[in-house]
Amino acid sequence: MDAQQARSLHEDRLMKLANVTGVGTGRDENSGTDVIVVFVTRKVPRDRLRDEDVVPAVLEGVPVRVLAIGGVDAQAQA
Repeated sequence: MDAQQARSLHEDRLMKLANVTGVGTGRDENSGTDVIVVFVTRKVPRDRLRDEDVVPAVLEGVPVRVLAIGGVDAQAQA
């Protein structure tokens, strides 16, 4: 399964996790492999999260990366 398919399969569940603001795909900077990217407002140590709010390291064989981007606000277009 490729990264796009894995993201589509798990996106709804990932979006329900604490601090998650978005889900996408990208390439790992070091290895160049395709990854699922989970955008969060801030990174929280694993031991401070409930088990059900931990972002998995791998989904369907595709590595998952967590990227802290801060708060996200919708803006209206003029």
